[in-house]
Amino acid sequence: MIVFPAIDLKAGQVVRLAEGDMARATVYGDDPAAQALLFAEAGARHLHVVDLDGAFAGKAENRGAVEAILEAFPGHVQLGGGIRTRQAVSGWFDLGVARVVIGTAALKDPAFVRDMAKEYEHGIVVAVDAKDGMVATEGWAAVSDVPVADMARRFEDAGVASLLFTDIGRDGLLKGCNIDATVDLARMTDLPVIASGGVKGLDDIHMLALHAAEGIEGVITGRALYDGRLDLAAALAIAAKAPA
Repeated sequence: MIVFPAIDLKAGQVVRLAEGDMARATVYGDDPAAQALLFAEAGARHLHVVDLDGAFAGKAENRGAVEAILEAFPGHVQLGGGIRTRQAVSGWFDLGVARVVIGTAALKDPAFVRDMAKEYEHGIVVAVDAKDGMVATEGWAAVSDVPVADMARRFEDAGVASLLFTDIGRDGLLKGCNIDATVDLARMTDLPVIASGGVKGLDDIHMLALHAAEGIEGVITGRALYDGRLDLAAALAIAAKAPA
C-alpha cells in the first residue's frame, strides 16, 4: 500500500484546508520544494500535490511551486487541481508528473477522461469527492446529484489508474479516515481506491492496510503529518507490510 504525503498549494504556500474551505486554511510553510524533500528524506517515494487555487480557477495557478517540487522530489508526483483540458494534462506529463488527478471534469465530461486514460495508460486518477454520499466538484464548492458509487462505476472500463476517494466532511479535521466508506467503494468497483480525508494517526494506516487486498491502493495524509500526530516513517513501514 502506498502512503502519499500531501502538499496542498495556495498562493505558493503549503497549506491544509478544513473541509475543503479556502477560508479555513492553515499555512505550514512557504517552501513547497523543501517540504517535498523532507518527505523524501523520511522515506516517501510518492507525493500527492494539489493546486488548490487551480481547483477553483479551473487552470494552473501554482505552476512554479509544482515545478520546484518536481525538481526536488526524487519519486513519483501525483497532481490534481483544475486539470480540465487536454493541454493541461499533456503539459503536466511533459514536466514529469507521474499521474494526473481529474475530478470536476470527470463528472462533467467523462468522455474527456476516457480519452486521456487511453492516451496516458495508468496515468489518470479519477477523484471521487464525497459529501453526504454525493459527488462534489469545483474544488468542493458545489455538490452534484450523482452518488459516489455511480461515479466510480462510470470509469471501470476506461483504463484509469485508480479512484481517489475523499470524505470532505473529514478532510483536514483529524476525525479519522472514513474506513468503512472507503472499503465499501473498493468492494463496489474493480478499480483500486486511494483513501483520503481525516487521517489522524497510525491506526488509520493500519486499518486501511488490512484491506489492501480488497482494493485499497494507498492513503493520502496531510494535516496529521504537519501537526506531528503521524510519523511518516512508521506509516510507510506499516503500509509496506500490507497484503497484496
